Amino acid sequence: MKAIDIYKAAYMAGMHMDPRGFDGVQDSLKTRRKNYELLTGNEKKYFDRETLVNAYADTRLNYDSGENVKGAIVGIDMEVGELLLADNLRKKGKNINLVWTHHPVGKSYANFYHVMEIQSGIFNSFGVTISAAETLVGKRMRDVGEKVAAANHFRAQDAAKLLDISMLSTHTAADNCVTTYLQEKFDTEKPKKVSDIMDILYDEPEYSEYAMRGVPPVILVGDGSRKVNRVFVDMTGGTEGPAEIYKKLSDKGVDTIVGMHFSAEHKKAIEEAQLNAVIAGHMSSDVLGMNILMDSVMEETGIFEIFETSGFIRFSRMRPKTKKKK
Repeated sequence: MKAIDIYKAAYMAGMHMDPRGFDGVQDSLKTRRKNYELLTGNEKKYFDRETLVNAYADTRLNYDSGENVKGAIVGIDMEVGELLLADNLRKKGKNINLVWTHHPVGKSYANFYHVMEIQSGIFNSFGVTISAAETLVGKRMRDVGEKVAAANHFRAQDAAKLLDISMLSTHTAADNCVTTYLQEKFDTEKPKKVSDIMDILYDEPEYSEYAMRGVPPVILVGDGSRKVNRVFVDMTGGTEGPAEIYKKLSDKGVDTIVGMHFSAEHKKAIEEAQLNAVIAGHMSSDVLGMNILMDSVMEETGIFEIFETSGFIRFSRMRPKTKKKK
């Protein structure tokens, strides 16, 4: 298959695992297309038209060499060093035709904060009014956009082009996968205490492996004996949302937040909202999301060889295909 096929399968998988539901994503895309038709001048000229079919600005095929993909080198962060590693391995005979990164590069990094708009729909699904959610998320989006505007976004993408190797970023597509996977798990298993949440996390090989590496899940606020009624998995939407949202979620019955990481500001807001908080782990959660996404992609495109680097560890949950009876 080609890199473009893997890219399309990845963003479609991300949309099917979107916490807002696939129909919710399609409604958002329809609105975006209508708004696009109303644009004029430079706003229309420089509009990212890929967002009319792919809901996530931080999931992109950054460079396409046109080669068939027999193998991909996969990592959480893939920068110039990892691209040179891929090139060196290719020279040693490894079948590497794709560099696949979780954290975005190039245009997918420059515009990644746009995906934060999905947080409004997620908060709304937990009972927060859409007006409050959009107001808070909109302010946070502007703050994040200003912070990343000055970055050198295209270093790795430019290197991929010079080395003529395809490069793919799948940020929110993978984050959707880990968020929905864990949310459904907690909703089904209904943990009664914070310690039960920790046990559920440790059952996943990604969290178990990273615990062995010295980065286990931790209870940030509360303790293992604290009771749990309603869990909110906070792991998608580009980056941390508005700190003010925790009080609103608490008012709607959420008592426990499970996230990849929390800033000092967000920890303080969680404490003030009197919520429990568990840090599942940033790298480990990213790896889990990438693995679930990769399973879905390979179901669609076929299996290709994976070379692990930059914190990625491959754990497959794919079920062996059974032969059809004649």
